[in-house]
Amino acid sequence: MIRYAVVGAGWISQTAFIPAVSLLENSVVTAIVSGNPERARQLANKHGIEHVYPYENFDELLASDLIDAVYVAVPNPFHATYAIQAAKAGKHVLVEKPIATSLPDADAMIATAHAAGVSLMTSYRLHHDVGTIAALQAVREGRIGQPVFMSATFSFQSNVGNHRLDVEHWGGPLQDIGIYCINASRHVFESDPIAVSAMSTRRAGDPRFANVDDSIAVTLRFPDDRLAQFYCSFGAYPVDTYQIVGTEGVLNMDPGFRFEHSMAMSLKSRDENEYIHFPHYDHFAGQISYFSECIEQGIAPQPCGEEGLADLEILFAIERAAASGLPQLLMSKKARARPSEATLRTIKRAVA
Repeated sequence: MIRYAVVGAGWISQTAFIPAVSLLENSVVTAIVSGNPERARQLANKHGIEHVYPYENFDELLASDLIDAVYVAVPNPFHATYAIQAAKAGKHVLVEKPIATSLPDADAMIATAHAAGVSLMTSYRLHHDVGTIAALQAVREGRIGQPVFMSATFSFQSNVGNHRLDVEHWGGPLQDIGIYCINASRHVFESDPIAVSAMSTRRAGDPRFANVDDSIAVTLRFPDDRLAQFYCSFGAYPVDTYQIVGTEGVLNMDPGFRFEHSMAMSLKSRDENEYIHFPHYDHFAGQISYFSECIEQGIAPQPCGEEGLADLEILFAIERAAASGLPQLLMSKKARARPSEATLRTIKRAVA
């Protein structure tokens, strides 16, 4: 049984992570770390969690024998601080994406975890989802021929005051939801992009977008003349879909990224026309179950810290491209592990 501390008691911890752990036999939340102890205590009481710590006493928790791992879900600029502190104390780390807000911070997180002999995993829940794995497997099996183009749209209307709109927390649609599109395209093409271009918009007169872009459109160029494009927005009708065009067929996922609804895939080619509505498994429960298994068995988890670093480098290149209006080149990366049936975990969602 792996004992977790939830560091940051915001929306994702309340609605996704903590409820997911309750579905598992190999994981338990034993502590919450929060800047609002009163609210955290209410959350702890609701879920039968005994210990609550303020951020300033995080070191006290780390020195105790109450936890084996931490789930870091604080605002983006603080990911590195808490992840490094936990790793130095010998605790395993599951950190929300983006992994950090600077390349040196991400490098330090990876190096610290390695030196301490603990696992560092970036929270890409879709790597453990049945629909995502099925789509990637269909591409790998050549059911649409060679993939040559991927497009994605991920958008919704963000509310005033939402933390995603906070520039000090590196908010914005690119960082918050565009990262899903980046990560998906890398695994569809089983390589990293070699060039990016982008254009962003900031809606005048809308108080939500006084400091962050409302939308961004991105083109990624991959080796062997393959392209991906995506549009993400905090000011558009909710859309959550992607399409992979191959030399002999096309695959659509709709929904494609969110965890609140089950995914559906359609695949068309000369030889087949298939539609699959996947069971609605709990993405977070699958991810946590997998990470706990890795800790118990001493196996390096995927997606690792380097996976988070790869997407972070692309995010910064896209920002430079949007700011300059010029394409940005990227260095080719070595091959790394891809989501597969080895990372898939199917945990039934709790009945409401």
